[in-house]
Amino acid sequence: MADYDLVLKCWEGIEADYVGHGGEVLTRLFKEHPDTQKLFPKFVSISQSDLAGNAAVAAHGATVLKKLGELLKAKGDHDALLKPLATTHANTHKIALKNFRLITEVLVKVMEEKPGLDPAGPSAFRRVMDVVIGDIDTYYKEIGFAG
Repeated sequence: MADYDLVLKCWEGIEADYVGHGGEVLTRLFKEHPDTQKLFPKFVSISQSDLAGNAAVAAHGATVLKKLGELLKAKGDHDALLKPLATTHANTHKIALKNFRLITEVLVKVMEEKPGLDPAGPSAFRRVMDVVIGDIDTYYKEIGFAG
């Protein structure tokens, strides 16, 4: 529970600008891991140089961060939120677990650059995300998705 509390304290800065941070997170994800851009069909045709500042990328990034914020605020009691998300990410989007780990690391980098992050924040965030990703893996196995 302490990890969730620490992460949520740091999350306030992200939450203050979901669109700006969401765009930054997805742009960095696509630039650092170009194969991930192919997982978002509506962004495939956007050139690397046009990602930053793209309104559609920022809006989708905001959606991702808002959902993550809901999961964080659930403090581990996230089955009702996570199961449908895992189901659509397996059956519809075909998102492998490694991609959740990649976006976690991009988020850590973004959070580290923002003021107010406790030095223990990145480690706490990784531990929280390990739980979330582990639970996604459980749901993936239940529905037979080899993610």
